[in-house]
Amino acid sequence: MNQQKVHFLIDFTIHRGKFEDFAAMVKAMIEGTANEPGALGYEWYLSNDHSRCRLLETYANADAVQNHLASAVVQELVPKVLNFAAIARFEVYGSPDAESAAALKSFGAEIYPHWRGLPL
Repeated sequence: MNQQKVHFLIDFTIHRGKFEDFAAMVKAMIEGTANEPGALGYEWYLSNDHSRCRLLETYANADAVQNHLASAVVQELVPKVLNFAAIARFEVYGSPDAESAAALKSFGAEIYPHWRGLPL
């Protein structure tokens, strides 16, 4: 069982008339995250009407979460994407370190520490 992985689930509500701007920011965020060590998954899902978007992120461990939070993606691009969309839900699954947990909570994240699972 990998209790070290940390997963994010983030739901965005895209502001009316801002989808193209949102999409451009998402593209830049994907490109930046692709270069981060320990970033195992970064998948975006879009509603048919382009008004809602869900992001699923997976990081190898708490260190990878720290690296992501310190990256240009979070420091520079997340504030920009929030001009075009609002965070409707933000859940973190796993155990980020205390400093990362505080930063995630400042974005409105609710953290669910690992409890049980199947051995893999």
